[in-house]
This record gives sequence, structure tokens and C-alpha cells, in this order.
Amino acid sequence: MTPPGRRLRRWGCMLALLMFAAVCCAAPVSNAISAYAVLTTGAGDEGVIAAGGSAADIPPRMLTAYRKAVQQVGDHVATCRGMRWPILAGIAKVESHHAMGRAIAGNGDIRPRIYGVLLNGSGAGGNTTVFPDTDNGRWDGTASAERAVGPFQFLPSTWKGVGRDANGDKTADPHNAQDAALGAAIYLCGDGRNLAHRSQLKAALLQYNHSTAYVANVLGWIDQYTAVAKGPDLTHVTGTARTVIEAALSQRGVPYSWGGGNASGTSYGSCCSPSGKSGTTIKGFDCSGLTTYAYAKAGIRLPRVASAQAQVGRRIPAHRGAGALKPGDLVFFADAPGRDATIYHVGIYLGNGRMINAPRPGTAVRLDPVNAMPGFAGGARPQ
Repeated sequence: MTPPGRRLRRWGCMLALLMFAAVCCAAPVSNAISAYAVLTTGAGDEGVIAAGGSAADIPPRMLTAYRKAVQQVGDHVATCRGMRWPILAGIAKVESHHAMGRAIAGNGDIRPRIYGVLLNGSGAGGNTTVFPDTDNGRWDGTASAERAVGPFQFLPSTWKGVGRDANGDKTADPHNAQDAALGAAIYLCGDGRNLAHRSQLKAALLQYNHSTAYVANVLGWIDQYTAVAKGPDLTHVTGTARTVIEAALSQRGVPYSWGGGNASGTSYGSCCSPSGKSGTTIKGFDCSGLTTYAYAKAGIRLPRVASAQAQVGRRIPAHRGAGALKPGDLVFFADAPGRDATIYHVGIYLGNGRMINAPRPGTAVRLDPVNAMPGFAGGARPQ
């Protein structure tokens, strides 16, 4: 439907970190896919919808909106079953990358507003059908034709039927995160669908956007978010590994800060990452700052740079695969696996193919699949 998104520059933290005493880390993002919403204003790198983004790449305020919508939808569609926040997150990921790059106020208002292409049949952005204006420009900013709006990209005509006030301000606004999420939940539930059934979920998504490619894309994100939503089972994890993992898990939601974090906890970071992102105003962790902190809680001192952390304790080579890792191990990613000097990222292995890490600027400490990042470079067992 829209022009391909811009390819995001791959960046890591090796030489730049050594030169500037920063630390790490940034997950490379590549293989841009088509965007289903054209972000017409203020779309920086974080505004691009791209493949390779990790499964929990959601601003906290947006995640709150998804969760509240799940709680509220039963008040509007009493027969709705199977609604979960990963379903809403999967759609919002594809439609607007969770409004990334926008400011999201405490009440859920998103600014600047998100607009899709003008559906006037001009061919711009792939549109060939005219959709006459239905709201006199109230929501889409123009009376010349329709365009999709907000983080869930509703047409004003559709919003008229499903829009509800979710945040108590007496206005159903598609540019408000809570209102838009609830509207999407109502729309997907339809006439009492059970979204726990894969076939009914697919039907709901196909109604949302009549494209099999779209449905496949959204389902992929729903599955990733569903996996991440499940907390790790630490029943059989004891000793040092448990201490390390629990320390790292306690920091979930703490913002990423380039150069931030140390053995004592969060700190303001430094300037600047290879993509120009500064951590000087953000108190949080980067990837190796988080691992340094978590291991310090277990009485183990790690070097501050990810590539140096690979030299501590027992090294687990990449050729053995993630199956050789144990909970609490460090897990590394490199531009050239086998050459530790090219390591650009480190996380803490949780088991079952998952890790906890601080991925890159604009995100927070979170759980991710190990295979969410390229260049698996094995692990290390410092304890």
C-alpha cells in the first residue's frame, strides 16, 4: 500500500565505544518492509516500520493503552472472547510502529498526529480509489478526501462506528492511544468473535485490512508479543544464576541510555551513539551496563564493554548454538561471529531461547527472543 520504508543504518558499539569510553549497545535493524501507514511528519529512524525490531519494542504508555482496552472491551462487546494485548500490539506495530517518535501524553494524546496517505485516487502511496470525505477534516485534517488516522490507522468513517471514550475525557479521539486501542478492540471483536481461535483471529485481521500479506505480518508480531508476555520460569534456577536473572528482571521497563548504567545501577549516559543518539539526559542502562549491574548483585565484577565481557569465565562458542547456554549466561552478538572484537551486543540468557537485555535507544530493558538479533556469537559463563 505504501512506499518501502527507509533502510535503517546498521550500527554497533565496538570501536566507537573504545574511542569514547561509552559502552554499548544497539541492535542492528535491516531489511526494511513496506509501511502500512505513511508518517507524514517528524518520522525519524524510530518512526519507520522495519523488520528486525524486537518483540517488546513498545513505549510503556502505549502498552498501558493496549492492556486497558482489553479490560474495557467487554463493556462494549459483551460477547467478545479471546482479546489479548498482543493482538492490539501486533496491529499497532504494523500500522504505526506504536506511534514511535511521537509524544504520548499522560492522558494518551499523541502529538504530532499520525496521518496516512490522502485517499483521493491519485496513486500516491499506492491508493487508486477515491474515498470521499466524511468528517469535514475533523480527524484527518482535510476535507478534500479521507485518510487513515492515529496509531491504529482508522478511516474517519470507520471510527464513527467504533470510536469510544476510553480515558474519561468525554471525547472519542482516534489520535488518543487509549481511545484508539479500545476502538480497535471493539472492531476486531465484531459480532462476538472468539479471538482465541486462530481462524477467527485471521478473519478479524482480514476485515481490518483485506490483504493476506498484512494478516501474515500482523500474526507474526502477535506471536512474538505473546511469547514475550510470558514471564520466565525460574523454578529450577538457583544460586548465582538466579541472583543475576532476578536483578536484571527487576529493571524491566527502565529506559535505554547510551553509556548508561554501572555496577551500582542506572546512571545518565553519554553522547553519542553511532546513529547520533545521546544518553546524557536519560537515566538508565545500555546493554553492557545492565549486565554489569546484574552480575554485580551476585558479587561478580564484569568489564564495562560487551566485547571484554566475552573474555570473562568460560566461553561458549557460537558453533554450539543457543542450546549450549544455561540461564544466567551472557549471550553475545557480533558483526563477525568468531571475532570477539566485533561484538556489538550482550544480554542475559533466561532459557527457552529468550534473554533479557537493553536493546537500543528508544527502547527499555525487556525480554526478547535470542534470535531477534543477528550475529549470534555464543556466550560466556562468568560464575
